Amino acid sequence: MRKKLVVGNWKMHGSRAANAALLSGLKELGPWSADVAVCVPFPYLAETALALTGQAVGLGAQDCSAFEQGAYTGEVSSAMLADLGCRYVIVGHSERRAYHHESDQLVADKAKAALAHGVTPIVCVGETLAEREAGQTEAVVKRQLAAVIHTLTHCIGEIVLAYEPVWAIGTGLTATPEQAQAVHAVLRKQLHAATQKSDAMRILYGGSVKPDNALQLFAQPDIDGGLIGGAALKAADFAAICRAAH
Repeated sequence: MRKKLVVGNWKMHGSRAANAALLSGLKELGPWSADVAVCVPFPYLAETALALTGQAVGLGAQDCSAFEQGAYTGEVSSAMLADLGCRYVIVGHSERRAYHHESDQLVADKAKAALAHGVTPIVCVGETLAEREAGQTEAVVKRQLAAVIHTLTHCIGEIVLAYEPVWAIGTGLTATPEQAQAVHAVLRKQLHAATQKSDAMRILYGGSVKPDNALQLFAQPDIDGGLIGGAALKAADFAAICRAAH
């Protein structure tokens, strides 16, 4: 049985005061039977690490550089994230792919860099609405995952995978549990062909997960938790989603 994982992605939200209130609320509402983590903006990593001391909530970042170090102004390396105590880092989020034109190979390289420093990459894959309507969902997510498998080879079993249909992120639209499960099953099969660890790997669903739909989504056989956006900014909502992951 795979233990569920719920990860809050704060995106570009937060302030010192708002973050303190959110983390205090989570402390009061926890703990949960699932693994839980929050991925916060770079400026708040150190402060959040301190706030999470003694709590069973992992710290994560929202991106990392593919480079080890050097003249890359504005970039943050995986070594730096590890130094701050990050357990996870999101790579390949659809917003990074769309707005920063990140390629499948760059995402794979970032995942490799993270693993090199003991940080678990949460690798995101997902299709746009146009790609889904064109019947390309399976081809798109398999292509995105293939780049990571090819780059990580025998280390592929060390990642967390997240399926996030682009058309369901921040739109209020959500894939039905059956739609999400169908894609998760495709990804599990692809992983199974690449590693003997596939049955133990966690595949998260991300895309307008809320307290009222989390239980049905997490009940699917290949959905092992969630990558939560907007609802992760409200302690009560995020806690309710965490409770649904059991």
